[in-house]
Amino acid sequence: MINNEVFQESNPALAIRDVYKSYISGSETLTILKSVTFSVPTGVSVAITGESGSGKSTLLNIIGGLDRADAGSVRVGTFHLDQLSETQLNEYRGLHVGFIFQFHYLLKDFTALENVYLPAYMAGVSKKDAIEKARLLLTDVGMEHRLQHYPSQLSGGERQRVAVARALINNPDVILADEPTGNLDRSNSQIVADLLFMNAEKYHKTLLVVTHDDSIAQRASIQYRLNAGILEGYTYSGATL
Repeated sequence: MINNEVFQESNPALAIRDVYKSYISGSETLTILKSVTFSVPTGVSVAITGESGSGKSTLLNIIGGLDRADAGSVRVGTFHLDQLSETQLNEYRGLHVGFIFQFHYLLKDFTALENVYLPAYMAGVSKKDAIEKARLLLTDVGMEHRLQHYPSQLSGGERQRVAVARALINNPDVILADEPTGNLDRSNSQIVADLLFMNAEKYHKTLLVVTHDDSIAQRASIQYRLNAGILEGYTYSGATL
């Protein structure tokens, strides 16, 4: 099990300190993130924008435990990611982070209801309770009439609604959304964005969204921009940087 050492510095939902990340390409070393430092209070929404290749997805992957920083510290809630083993990171990803990607990654042979309740069931929740919670979450995203439909029977917008519900099923500490509306038309993008922000607020979740869509970014309490691996930011709605 993960050692939940409490992070004492006002206990933010997320604290990143001097994070660096580079990749080697042939004889060249590409520095993607340079001394990235920021913290996020619990229940606050954050948007990260920037040009393609600026390191937005890399940063999100590090916070989500899908990749490791070369240097610096990454603390999500009470978890020190840079100190966790691979086994502990697996547990962290499964129970403490809700992921939403540009592609929905729903299991094609499972219904919408099954796609949402399975992560909870696999985490040890009883099947009855997992199904009931999945029904409630799917209702929250307007999919109560599509519970028994398979991904191939759903539109792109509907699949992303299911992905939003799935991200919430294990009551994660943070929700990480990487271009969640990138494959959708304007109308469906608006619907999915509404549902994402609404449910993050309803369940008091800390939300980090990587997006190219300024209309989505401006809905976040805090907006950052990655520029050549350096994080720049400013504040909305009185949130504290």
